[in-house]
Amino acid sequence: MNYLSFKNGDQIPIIGLGTWKSKPGEVSQAVYWAIQAGYRHIDCAAVYQNETEVGEGIFKAISEGLVTREELFVTSKLWNNSHKKDQVLPALQKSLADLQLDYVDLYLIHWPIALKAEVGFPKSREDFYTYDEVSIGETWKAMQELKEKGLAKHIGVSNFNQNKLNELFEVGGQKPEMNQVEMQPYLPQESLVQFCLEHGILMTAYSPLGSPDSRAEKHANDPKLLVDPVVKEIADKHKVGPGQILIAWSIARDIAVIPKSVHQERIIRNLASANILLDDHDMMELRDIGISHRFIDGSFFTGDNSPYESSDLFD
Repeated sequence: MNYLSFKNGDQIPIIGLGTWKSKPGEVSQAVYWAIQAGYRHIDCAAVYQNETEVGEGIFKAISEGLVTREELFVTSKLWNNSHKKDQVLPALQKSLADLQLDYVDLYLIHWPIALKAEVGFPKSREDFYTYDEVSIGETWKAMQELKEKGLAKHIGVSNFNQNKLNELFEVGGQKPEMNQVEMQPYLPQESLVQFCLEHGILMTAYSPLGSPDSRAEKHANDPKLLVDPVVKEIADKHKVGPGQILIAWSIARDIAVIPKSVHQERIIRNLASANILLDDHDMMELRDIGISHRFIDGSFFTGDNSPYESSDLFD
């Protein structure tokens, strides 16, 4: 297993198990299988509404001696309805209770969007706070306090573009240590990757397989990354599956990657992607794949009923 290193020497396994869209009743077993297979990095979030089950899987694995808490790297995320300074600590405490943990290894601001406390997903303009009402600087100061308390070993963000990262730099103190964003060959995020590299920010790629389970309604006509002929050709060359090539692509770029699965064989196969060495020609073919597409477009946080614009989310 490859690792990425934080400035203090702590390491994050480059492949983790994603839990977004993993249903309660399935995710506990998936987490257990992942740890059993050798995963030591689990990515979760409060808004996924399955952290209790994730915690059960972790607890079972630890109690059976498969792993110690210290050997695991667990990430959680602050949802948008807890961005006020006095909401941040209780939000993490709730996640810790659900996960049955004393601390998380990494805690991220999930989106640079602030919602009112009672709102899960916004339906009207009244569901939002503006940046004037709740700034991301306010939220970031509270995140720094979590690290000082030892409740989060590392802190960072998700879905932040360069402008929003620069705003956090102006707050002072601890810089974000991680930025988790959608990344796959249709969306390589090269400018953002270079920016984060220059500022010592590690990166994690979510939806690395092109979010194949998001085909309903407006996503029905999205390009299908897993059957892209370029990806398939490289997979055939290495005698592996297309998904494994997409995971290996992130690893080759020194970017952590969190494929989601609740199927034991696929969980094992995803982890084996760490053994695939893509050559320069493979990487060139994927760089020149010829399609540009963002699967997670953030449109549920922008539009006529929102004070936020797409430029608040993406470069």
